[in-house]
Amino acid sequence: MAEKNISTLRLIFIPSVIALFITLLRLIGELQHWSPALFNREAGGGGALIGISWLPLIFGVYFALKLSEAGQGPENRGRAVRLSIVGVLLFIAGILIGLVPQLGTAIKVAIGLVLAVLAIGLQYTGWPKLFNVLLAYGFASRIPVLIVMFIAMRGDWQTHYDAVQPQYADLTFWPRFLLLAFLPQMFLWIVLPIIPGMLTGSIAAAIKQRKNPTAQTAGA
Repeated sequence: MAEKNISTLRLIFIPSVIALFITLLRLIGELQHWSPALFNREAGGGGALIGISWLPLIFGVYFALKLSEAGQGPENRGRAVRLSIVGVLLFIAGILIGLVPQLGTAIKVAIGLVLAVLAIGLQYTGWPKLFNVLLAYGFASRIPVLIVMFIAMRGDWQTHYDAVQPQYADLTFWPRFLLLAFLPQMFLWIVLPIIPGMLTGSIAAAIKQRKNPTAQTAGA
């Protein structure tokens, strides 16, 4: 298979449109007070079935297969899978450390950041092209969320996009927006979904190569 020049913007266009649709659907559902199981309006919005956080699991496969078809797979698919698994384990370790009551908050944050950076770095070394595509998709899917959060916080829409935990209730608009919207959406929710996306994508690419051993890797 000859290597093809595949555009990242073209590759992420449809997934980004799907993410935008789901974001708007969730906003409407929360404004209309639809089922809390589907549209959780509480701060953080955790557990709601309608959301975009799980999409990288699916789009990781989509991106990986498209890249593999274009001859831009990882240099070593087995290594890419192993590094993606290690990344998931490091991420889980960071979460578990955060639950240890004997450790201070500063120590938990420091260890968590170190493990997160290490986990993300391993993903890049395993398959740089897929990493970059997932990173671009992350910005494309989260910038609309940030815009919605800005408007919702300004208008007090009483959705999860503007809901805050009690400890942040006294913050004025700009500190609240920067702390609860800009930083999470432009950093945390950009890089963390890369880990599951790399896992599912690397596994999908490995399965594809097993079925088609002649598939060319990037730069081959």
